[in-house]
Amino acid sequence: MGRPVSRGDTQPGGRDTIFALATAPGRAAIAIIRLSGRGAGKALFTLAGDKVRPRQATLRALRRAGAVLDEALVLWFPGPASVTGEDCAELHLHGGQAVVDAVSRALLDLGIRLAEPGEFTRRAFENGKLDLTQAEAVADLVDAETESQRRQALAQLDGALARRHATWREGLVEALAVLEAAVDFPDEDLPETVADEAAPTLARIVEQLDAALADGERGERVRGGYRVALVGAPNAGKSSLLNALAGRDAAIVTATPGTTRDVIEVPLNVNGYRVVLADTAGVRPSLDPIEAEGVRRARAWAEAAELRLLVVDGAADDDGWRTLASLTLPGDLCLLNKSDLPRGAAAAAETWAGAEGLRVLELSLTTSEGLDAVRRALAETVVSALSGADFPAATQARHRHDLAATRAHLDRAMKALSGPAEVELAAEDVRLAARSLARISGQVGTEDVLDRVFARFCIGK
Repeated sequence: MGRPVSRGDTQPGGRDTIFALATAPGRAAIAIIRLSGRGAGKALFTLAGDKVRPRQATLRALRRAGAVLDEALVLWFPGPASVTGEDCAELHLHGGQAVVDAVSRALLDLGIRLAEPGEFTRRAFENGKLDLTQAEAVADLVDAETESQRRQALAQLDGALARRHATWREGLVEALAVLEAAVDFPDEDLPETVADEAAPTLARIVEQLDAALADGERGERVRGGYRVALVGAPNAGKSSLLNALAGRDAAIVTATPGTTRDVIEVPLNVNGYRVVLADTAGVRPSLDPIEAEGVRRARAWAEAAELRLLVVDGAADDDGWRTLASLTLPGDLCLLNKSDLPRGAAAAAETWAGAEGLRVLELSLTTSEGLDAVRRALAETVVSALSGADFPAATQARHRHDLAATRAHLDRAMKALSGPAEVELAAEDVRLAARSLARISGQVGTEDVLDRVFARFCIGK
């Protein structure tokens, strides 16, 4: 059994105490208010009475000025053995808005302030409870919509990303120790080739970093979604395909060319991966400034997408589909629509697509024939692009940026060691490489980086 705790401060620092609703706002069965900071215990005991045992849920009537605010389950977590490293408390209330408002007013009266977005997690980071990549994983886990996002965020929260980077950093520290020995103790009885001992370690890390950077943006795409653009001439069937894949009428479909003027984005869950499917304006020359802007946006979205589905009106008697040829890349899909009608442009498009390395599929959005094959091809492409044996080395753009900086410093260090050994210069670049790597986990960094990371969080996290 835990013992009743004192009201004294048990956490480091002298920060003010914060509170926030940790559950979604609105009517619910239960609402949870979290508190963290030096005044959390005093506030808890003032509302719930003394002798609340640590880490033991206790049913208490919450009172303020003699009035009962609610009957709640209360929990007390003395620091530093708490989620933030500070004294923490939780109030599990009935979920009515009036109850939440009454308890919130009581906490404000006691001098407890409302937390900023992400402030609980930031305090956990600053008190050494988790590193910056794990803090980011908390936000990713809250935002997770698909199974792959959940798995990636949970693994990152468990330290998968930090462990991968720590292995590289340990190698850099070992190499740096060798180089600094050669620099700091030139008169000692050290082998002349002592600096050369660092080269194999650096070469191994460079090779691993190259593989990680070549893996590209896999982790970021799992987080944000794999972008797929539907492109084609007007009335090729792009909007109909979007609706069919989305399973709802997300885009307006008419026989009038140019109906779609803007990019319509629809999130899909494809085999547990988040996919952002975009219907774009039909690409054709236009004097209409609105349609012309839609065409410009269509091209820009398609160029930035990871995959393009070129939808061709296979029954058309013109080659309007060729205006999109420059946007496609090998591995994209060429979909010959209207297979239920006599063939027109389909033959030429099929020949061209095969020569350019596009996968060709026929379908009819009128009869739904071939639609399952399109779904399978899309799923195969997404799974192939986003799955991997190793945890990705980067799940945020800032991770990739710092990995590239690490690689650049090591490249300079290797060059310094390859010719007439400039050991001091090599040592400095290895030191900077280790610093760039440490920046990812938040071991070194600047306040503006922290502000950007924690600004993504909701209040109460």
